Amino acid sequence: MTVAEIIIENGRLITFDDSNGHAEAIALAGGRILAVGSNAEIGAMRGPDTRTIDAAKCTVLPGFIESHIHLFSGGLELGLLDLSTSHDIETVTARVRAYSAEQPDVPLLYAIGAHYDLLGPGRTIDRHGLDRVMPDRPFAVMAADHHTLWANTRALELAGILRGGSVSEGSEIVMGADGLATGELLESGAYEHVLAKTASGGRDLLGMTTGNDPSPPATSQQRAADKAVLRDALRHLAKTGVTTFHNMDGNLYQLELLSEIEAEGDLICRGQIPFHLKNFDPVDRLAEADEMRRRFDSDWLWSGRLKLFHDGVVESGTAAMLRPYPNWPDSTGAPLFAPEQFNEICVRADAMGLQISVHAIGDAAVRGTLDGYAAARAANGVRDSRHRIEHIEVLHPDDLPRLRALDVVASMQPLHAPWGGLFAPPKEGQVLHEDQKPLAYACQTIRETGVPLIFSSDWPVVPVEVLPSLGAAVAPKGLGGNWTDQRQNLHDALASYTSTAAYAEFSEGRKGRLTPGMFADLVILSDDIEKVAPEAVGALSVRLTICGGRVTYDAG
Repeated sequence: MTVAEIIIENGRLITFDDSNGHAEAIALAGGRILAVGSNAEIGAMRGPDTRTIDAAKCTVLPGFIESHIHLFSGGLELGLLDLSTSHDIETVTARVRAYSAEQPDVPLLYAIGAHYDLLGPGRTIDRHGLDRVMPDRPFAVMAADHHTLWANTRALELAGILRGGSVSEGSEIVMGADGLATGELLESGAYEHVLAKTASGGRDLLGMTTGNDPSPPATSQQRAADKAVLRDALRHLAKTGVTTFHNMDGNLYQLELLSEIEAEGDLICRGQIPFHLKNFDPVDRLAEADEMRRRFDSDWLWSGRLKLFHDGVVESGTAAMLRPYPNWPDSTGAPLFAPEQFNEICVRADAMGLQISVHAIGDAAVRGTLDGYAAARAANGVRDSRHRIEHIEVLHPDDLPRLRALDVVASMQPLHAPWGGLFAPPKEGQVLHEDQKPLAYACQTIRETGVPLIFSSDWPVVPVEVLPSLGAAVAPKGLGGNWTDQRQNLHDALASYTSTAAYAEFSEGRKGRLTPGMFADLVILSDDIEKVAPEAVGALSVRLTICGGRVTYDAG
């Protein structure tokens, strides 16, 4: 009998194995699961050097698969001022000025996490308001959704865009009646000018703003600093029980840095980095996606996926809608791609065997994405593509059955929804029409059609901790009115972070279940999740994380 390297006993294992859904103990060896069974059965595999871990009747699960994050920016933002809990100018001013005193030498003071009521309810965020907050230094703050950045006058001057500047299609430097920028910068093509002046030079978001590598190339000192940021991010993921992440921005630079970290033995979480094609890129750039797929294809680091942004977000009016916003009657937002352009990309990427994941929030963007996937099928035939749509925050009823018909994977974020409790629901007449609300953030409605549904955080948009997202899914806040109850069954919600998420990355035969032969990726929680009340799920924590048979986090 093979001797186990690690045994976990006295657990409440949820295996996601239909033939053996629950167990007491598990044995690990050689980076794989050796056996699952009773304490007595697994105990027989103990040797003199076996490490035994007492789960103390707490839940043991497959390692969490975080299906939508931005690793580089998430790691960098761990050390920045987070204004997500600030909602009035007095609080913001006090916090920013204290932060400024701690950061005397950075060229541009940069904060994150701002909600759209940062300076107070009903108060517009502009350079004038931010000048009152920080009058004597360049200062900018990123919205929590990362689709808008606000800058004070000095920051706009430093970036060279106070009087406007060039932006890519779909982005906007909002200009005032005085001919000067208001300070509101919509989407990455506008705010990349400011990010270039931050201490990181904007390298953390290059995979989203352009999909290119740093130009000029990063220096050895910059590469070392960026690897340190990525290591911080990986440790943070391990602390939350994540053993695999799917990045949603990508470039060759990130893959190279993570590959170096892997070679140095410090890649403690498996990850996929896509190629990000922008709306202003020639379609022939897909050759770079193929290069990334060929160069990086290990069990720990791989590519093979294309990421596209089809629109922005509803809060800023940049999500693409089928009809005008109720509070912006002259605007439907706008898709970032023309239909013919988007369809051609989908056809070519699908023919290359790439998986496609598309950010689509508005109902027009969701429909356009489905049209692109349909065009790929018409041109290339049906294949097991598992193309994804990220977010699906607003969905037209006619498009609900198309998700299943096209075998789409729905990738959604419980804490983005107003019923998640982190963001306030929009007021009546703001952002959404009343008849759009029944299919807004419609996780359970989509699940009930048979569509594979996976969960994530979109970190750093919201915290990457998995348990609060699960708590939001199983115990959503009641909103009333036209909002529908999207409450999730606990097992289904857990599957969206484990077995179904493994399916979404074509790894259902290697991870996502606690069965012999699978990767030894697992997590022990702080309690028995099946016995606590749904409202208490979000307060649970991770006690221990194992990835590839290696303990990557231990709460002690």
